[in-house]
Amino acid sequence: MIPLVSIIMGSVSDYEIMEKAAKFLDEHDIPFEINALSAHRTADKVMQFAQTAQSRGVKVIIAGAGMAAALPGAIAAETTLPVIGVPIKGSFDGMDSVLSMIQMPPGIPVATVAVNGSMNAAVLAMEILALTDEKIKEKMLDYKKSLKDKIVKANEELKLKQFKNRV
Repeated sequence: MIPLVSIIMGSVSDYEIMEKAAKFLDEHDIPFEINALSAHRTADKVMQFAQTAQSRGVKVIIAGAGMAAALPGAIAAETTLPVIGVPIKGSFDGMDSVLSMIQMPPGIPVATVAVNGSMNAAVLAMEILALTDEKIKEKMLDYKKSLKDKIVKANEELKLKQFKNRV
């Protein structure tokens, strides 16, 4: 099976956060790979990964990193694939990671989700894949409908809550 999405994290200590993206993709039958690569400690492997990802069938890269958070930008500099950055909360409540990802130089964009927001990164990756894959588009439409249904159901349950002064 060829991975359509590659999940990369700067350290295995980021796994707990990045696992949410893996679980989302797995639940929706989207083939993916997951690896740890450090922009600072394994720079040569990051470059090789980024330069070969597309030829291996990868369509979207999700890259999570904390602190200096150079990983998503280092990957984006070496590929034309969309890169989705996941800032990992560490120091400064993750703001250092956010700024590292959103302040990219012109021509090297990194789409960035919320701090520790790897599940939203997986949703965005799936939306990107849905642009050219009807089966994935149907899965995405079903997922979005389930979100809507969940809120409607919750609201119905709220109506049953009794309060003395509820109007």
